[in-house]
Amino acid sequence: MKYMLLIWNRPGFVEELSEQERNAIFGEVDEIMKELTKSGELVGGQALADPSQTRTVRSVGGRAEITDGPFMESKEQFAGYLMVDCESPERAAEIAANWPDVRRGFGVLEVRPVMDEAGTEM
Repeated sequence: MKYMLLIWNRPGFVEELSEQERNAIFGEVDEIMKELTKSGELVGGQALADPSQTRTVRSVGGRAEITDGPFMESKEQFAGYLMVDCESPERAAEIAANWPDVRRGFGVLEVRPVMDEAGTEM
C-alpha cells in the first residue's frame, strides 16, 4: 500500500540552526532517503517552497478568489512530502517517526494512505 507522509514544520526553524545542525539534519534526511531507495519503499518526494510563495484559491460567491499566502494561519507549514510503498501503516509510521523534524521536535509528519484509482479501499 502506498502512503503519503506529509511533512509539517515550524516556519523559519532552519534559519535558527547552526550550520553544523543544518548539515546534520540534511545528512540524516539523505540517509533515510538512501535506505528507502535501497529497500524499494521510496516512491518519491519533494520539499515545498516557502509559504510566502503560496496562493490559495477558493470559491467565494460562486467564483474563484485567489489570495496570497497559505490556506490558514498555523504554527506549522506544509513543507513537503514523501510517498512510500510499505507493507503496513505501522511501517509508514515508523518511517515518519525516524524523520529528523519529528525526532528533533521541529515538526510532525502526517501519514495518509493513498487511494488507488478506483478508491474502493476506503
